[in-house]
Amino acid sequence: MQVTGEYLFHGPRPAVWALLNDEEVLRRCTPGCERLEQTGDDQYRAHLKIGLAAVKGTYEGSLHITDKQAPETMTLKIEAAGSTGFVNVGGRMDLHDLGDRTRVAYDWNVAVGGPVAMVGQRILGGVAKWIIGDFFNTAHKELTVRLKEGAV
Repeated sequence: MQVTGEYLFHGPRPAVWALLNDEEVLRRCTPGCERLEQTGDDQYRAHLKIGLAAVKGTYEGSLHITDKQAPETMTLKIEAAGSTGFVNVGGRMDLHDLGDRTRVAYDWNVAVGGPVAMVGQRILGGVAKWIIGDFFNTAHKELTVRLKEGAV
């Protein structure tokens, strides 16, 4: 399933870029992420606990950031599997400079399999949008704190 959209951050593009490339921010902002351990440059092992409708599960997997062209674009890929199936998310994020704001346009492909896939496409689409929205909303809160503290 293809999920596209955009999110408006109230902060300059270099600050948003730094935020989206920070391991601790990725851990705190990724819904259900209990652990994120760096295994290489822009490569992480992830432990996630996610509930999709009535199907809840624990997933082990990886998160990779590739095709980086700072501070404009990157590709994010998450692959995770568990007893309730697998979840793979991957796609581009393009950061558009709007002065003191940054628009992040995303185009991600979401694939699920196993028992979790039986939830149904309609519900799955809503859950995927909620997870993406939660990620960006939490990241925006992190950015606001950083800007207030002068950390960026």
